[in-house]
Amino acid sequence: MDIFHTITAARVIFVLGIVNLVTGSLLFFTCRCIPGWNVTNGLMKFKFYQRLFPYHCYLWWVFWPAVVVHVIFALAFMGFPF
Repeated sequence: MDIFHTITAARVIFVLGIVNLVTGSLLFFTCRCIPGWNVTNGLMKFKFYQRLFPYHCYLWWVFWPAVVVHVIFALAFMGFPF
């Protein structure tokens, strides 16, 4: 399809890449399931982190659709790498 070979498709890929980086980082730093990950213990004293922490599960609902759409657009735009 021609829609995947436009500048708009490239912009969607770029924006979704940024969304994936931000939500992935937020998921990583709000995760309490990583053994030996003591960084979050120090972060709990900050108000911003305390307000962000309860939304950890909701971030997955942004992250996975953004990853799926990003992959679809990137493969359609660039082609399969093999």
